[in-house]
Amino acid sequence: MPRDMAARAETAGVAKAALGPYRMLALAVLAGAFVSLGAMFATVAAAGGQALPFGVSRLLIGLTFSLGLILVVVAGAELFTGNNLIVMAWASGKVTTPRLLRNWGLVYLGNFVGAVLTALLVYLSEHFRFGGGQVGLAALNIAQSKASLAFVPAMMLGVLCNALVCLAVWLCMSARSTTDKILSIIPPITAFVAAGFEHSIANMYFIPLGLFIKAGAPPEFWTAVGKTAADFPSLTWDRFLVGNLLPVTLGNVIGGALMVGLAYWFIYLRPSWTKGSVGPGEEPPARR
Repeated sequence: MPRDMAARAETAGVAKAALGPYRMLALAVLAGAFVSLGAMFATVAAAGGQALPFGVSRLLIGLTFSLGLILVVVAGAELFTGNNLIVMAWASGKVTTPRLLRNWGLVYLGNFVGAVLTALLVYLSEHFRFGGGQVGLAALNIAQSKASLAFVPAMMLGVLCNALVCLAVWLCMSARSTTDKILSIIPPITAFVAAGFEHSIANMYFIPLGLFIKAGAPPEFWTAVGKTAADFPSLTWDRFLVGNLLPVTLGNVIGGALMVGLAYWFIYLRPSWTKGSVGPGEEPPARR
């Protein structure tokens, strides 16, 4: 039940905040790589998809991208966006502010390393040349679109994204099996990707991959896709780090920590309801 899910999320937050720094960083690198594998899968699904109706294409891209969070949750890893839910334990006083910020900082750094290294590995494999260059063209179009966003829309898209991501993690708190977790993850993740919302960790893969292709793709690739590097003017490291990653990260924190984590803490865990005779599975006292 939701009240028990809240207690479970709080306990998970305490455990995550207590991880040693090396284990936390290693698990964060894995999470960055796992989300990147989902992003790579989604890029393949997007390649040459102009023949499909827009909505159908977006649905397919969203379904394939959900692989990333499935790997994070089932295999075990530390993802910054999902870890925004640690605020539930923080609001209850079970995690200190330094512990919360240490987790978010180390996990964000590890996610960045894992995602960018995966993007580099995918680039060096020349995966972008598959499908007559259509995979690479899809990667460039995705990256260009993300890097072209203005600050406020990017932040708002980040808010909406992580509300859905944290709801997926929240739903997993009710799971009793691997199948339960997978079925809990797919709809919210498919929804945020299909809707075009912005995920900071996924963008640590999408945009660097586009940057690597733009900088190093051979002439025959550009000939095959009928484009040049100049056709992607927004693909710069400045636009990635400041124009996209900064606002999207801020939005992700608002959407995950405030709109989901603190909302459910307020509903189920705040002291005025948990103090006294209210126990697990019971309703809070009626207001007088």
